[in-house]
Amino acid sequence: MTAPERPSASAFVYPWDVNGDPRAPERIAALGVRQATLASAYHSTRALTPRHPRHRIVTARYAAVYYPAGERWAGRALRPYQAGDWAPGDAYAEASEALAGAGLDVHTWVILAHSSRLGAEHPETSVVNAYGDRYPWAPCIAQPATRAYLTDLAAEAAVRPGVAGTELESLGWYGLQHLHAHDKTAGVGLGDAGQYLMALCFCPDCRDGYGGQGLDADELAAAVRRALEPLWRGTAQDEGWPTVEKSLGGTVAAATRAWRDGRARTLQEAAVAAVRAAAPDGFQVLLHADPVAYHCGANAGVDPAHVLSVADGVVVPCAGGTDLLAPFAEHARADTVLAANFTVVSGMGGSPGTLAADAARARELGATELRLYHAGLASDGDLAAVRAALR
Repeated sequence: MTAPERPSASAFVYPWDVNGDPRAPERIAALGVRQATLASAYHSTRALTPRHPRHRIVTARYAAVYYPAGERWAGRALRPYQAGDWAPGDAYAEASEALAGAGLDVHTWVILAHSSRLGAEHPETSVVNAYGDRYPWAPCIAQPATRAYLTDLAAEAAVRPGVAGTELESLGWYGLQHLHAHDKTAGVGLGDAGQYLMALCFCPDCRDGYGGQGLDADELAAAVRRALEPLWRGTAQDEGWPTVEKSLGGTVAAATRAWRDGRARTLQEAAVAAVRAAAPDGFQVLLHADPVAYHCGANAGVDPAHVLSVADGVVVPCAGGTDLLAPFAEHARADTVLAANFTVVSGMGGSPGTLAADAARARELGATELRLYHAGLASDGDLAAVRAALR
């Protein structure tokens, strides 16, 4: 009996994992992956580089692009920031060329609606919760200027010279849950319902949007605050969306979803269209996605049928199990890319030792490819486990 073909695998990489380390491209290729998904626009982070000959820690102080931004941004208030000394010049091109030289296909990895510096310098762009608190890391995707910025950023950061495709992350609503500097928000377990309620935005555009759905924004904000009180007391029961419906009332809850889901879908459509317009024929466009449409975060909550009608496929978080693959598999076409994303860094909760079994389970549920987070962050032992699994 012929063994089934292994699913194609790609490893996530930062430019600073490669630039200045001549051994990095071959080391990544030796894992058994066919592709490197290389960050071209990324949020602020502090990253370990356990094998780099020049450094061990890289501090990316703010969200930035890793290439020279183009002329389209001239005179615009909202524009991407150029990286500092952690990724100077055209760091993306340098790393991409080195990886391609090792025989790897290179795709861009683009972070969109997530930028603390944008929120700090342009606070009016940020999500505002029902208490009036701004989330500077979370641009409100309902605002026209922000949508125009994100759409143009998607097109420019995705379509870099020599690359064959892109993965768009954070192309949807952001909420409270993303870690911030020295994060201290875990004292109360919000659950899915609390995360949704804390993510509802009350900026001027969203207030008008709720009005268009027949809601009074002030009354809605008060209802959200009342609904959150059991969480602060530690007496709430979380059942996900049914809890939101019980807290706000079914009609009101549905109206908030109608506004937010519509804004997210049309932004996804516009961003993908902009990428395709800028890209050569055959350029692959994937979205990092969660099939629970009201979820917020890096993996945007989406309707599986809709998103697979827009993009070539999705990258699905599987660190907590592979159950999220099935809703996408139900709507996949023969050419749909369904990539199961596994963390392979033990220190970040990953399980590289079970990657072979995890990948087999993902394949059973419809996955056609693997994504491995993250080749630059993993220890030598973790990378050895990945090599063994991909063999």
